[in-house]
Amino acid sequence: MQRPDFTQINSGQEFNNWYWTKEEMVDICKMSHLPSNGSKFILRDRIMYALDHEGQVKNEEKKIRPNSTFNWAKAELSLATKITDNVSFGPNFRSFMSSQVDKKFSCHSDFMNWVKENVGATLQDAVLKWEELEERKKDPNFKRDIATNNMYCQYIRDFSAANPNAKFVDAKACWNKKRRMPMKNGFVRFEESDILLKD
Repeated sequence: MQRPDFTQINSGQEFNNWYWTKEEMVDICKMSHLPSNGSKFILRDRIMYALDHEGQVKNEEKKIRPNSTFNWAKAELSLATKITDNVSFGPNFRSFMSSQVDKKFSCHSDFMNWVKENVGATLQDAVLKWEELEERKKDPNFKRDIATNNMYCQYIRDFSAANPNAKFVDAKACWNKKRRMPMKNGFVRFEESDILLKD
């Protein structure tokens, strides 16, 4: 069974049975005159609500505006710089962090989450936390958590763990077939039988 075209879908539940990329959902929102900003989960909820309520826009909680006006893009950063509620992980922040950790800095989700949760801490604290988080890589069993909305990476990891002799192209081929099938809440999850999809 192939995923139907969006124009053939009549309910939120029907929409929710299929996997949709963020880009597809942004396009659907624009075509349906819905706001097209937000995460995949916000877009999915918005589209489902509109399908079930004659195209109406769902009332959503307003984002709380940050109190700080600190300009993370242009400010000269130092180890004493305090993390604010409007912290940005753009080039200025990344360049500063790279200068502190021998240019091997990568801005992964564990670190970004820590920074966002520690308003008031200094960039010195952030450097120490980044080094602490990097230490985990020395453990051969360490695997960084994959964000829930990144189903592709989780699927590839799970496929590879269950099929250590399979090639990446096999995992990707199975992903591409599986994501076009109906599934609960549009979540693509690896199952042992997926290896049969590559044929």
